[in-house]
Amino acid sequence: MPDYPDYSLLELASVREGDSVGTTLANSVAYAQKAEKLGFKRFWLAEHHNMEGISSSATSVLIGHIAGKTESMRVGSGGVMLPNHPPLVIAEQFGTLESLYPGRIDLGLGRAPGTDPVTARALRREALGPEQFPEDVARLQSLLGPLQPGQQVKAIPGAGTNVPVWLLGSSLYSAQLAAMYGLPYAFAGHFAPRLYREAIRVYRSQFRPSQQLERPHAMLALPAVPADSLEEARLLATTSYQRILALFRGQPLWMKPPVATMDGLWHAGEEAGVKDFLALQVMGAAEDIRRQLEPILAGVEVEELMFTVDIYDPEKRRRALDILMGTR
Repeated sequence: MPDYPDYSLLELASVREGDSVGTTLANSVAYAQKAEKLGFKRFWLAEHHNMEGISSSATSVLIGHIAGKTESMRVGSGGVMLPNHPPLVIAEQFGTLESLYPGRIDLGLGRAPGTDPVTARALRREALGPEQFPEDVARLQSLLGPLQPGQQVKAIPGAGTNVPVWLLGSSLYSAQLAAMYGLPYAFAGHFAPRLYREAIRVYRSQFRPSQQLERPHAMLALPAVPADSLEEARLLATTSYQRILALFRGQPLWMKPPVATMDGLWHAGEEAGVKDFLALQVMGAAEDIRRQLEPILAGVEVEELMFTVDIYDPEKRRRALDILMGTR
């Protein structure tokens, strides 16, 4: 890599067991404000639905709230799950956000529903699925671009804002689509660690310049547990282990306090599954994380790293950002 990647953050507005959504979102604001002071480039929010313990379902609303509580950091979606929404609605929402916070809004798009099939049908009654995604992306870009003579359907606000569009994914398909459209690409290594090298290589090798982007721009998302020591990080990481275990079991995803040992909480097969899910997780003090990043980044070129930080204590979570920036 010619340069060290920029650092960004992905936020799910995770609710601690027993906390309210209001308290959770206040903690997200404080977390974003700390990130801005430290120089993180972007702060993205992920769209999920019908998941107890995750409060980022109204993604565009939260983007506006975070942008209003910060001053310069880019804020966006990581991502909007486009099969859930008519492109016109998203163009209007993000056109409004861009009008309120010029030059600070990103529109990351995913083709998964971000929920279960029943909820997906409730979100978009036309029953359109991921196969509509390429056409919807093109339609959305058109709605955010300049108005054309005779254009009947217009995003007002939205038209002419040219909000930067990103494609998100965890497969070679999304990498190929981002390359074909000439869009920046973010790979979801925080939950799909296996194909990141192949996907990013495909993206870079097949990239076609576009009006939005002349050269490829790749981002890799990673789970991180920064702490003052590797020993403390191993303890704090049990919060994310418990959440992924709950996900596998179809249970609520409340953030739970760390535990001294996971023995008795999972069986061997579940332990292997959780650790495979989090295979790209980095943890520990700054020197530990720096050392762990080296093999992850070896042989792959990315312009940005985006971290998810699942730490139960809000103060320790904000402290983790200092440690993370100490790795640069």
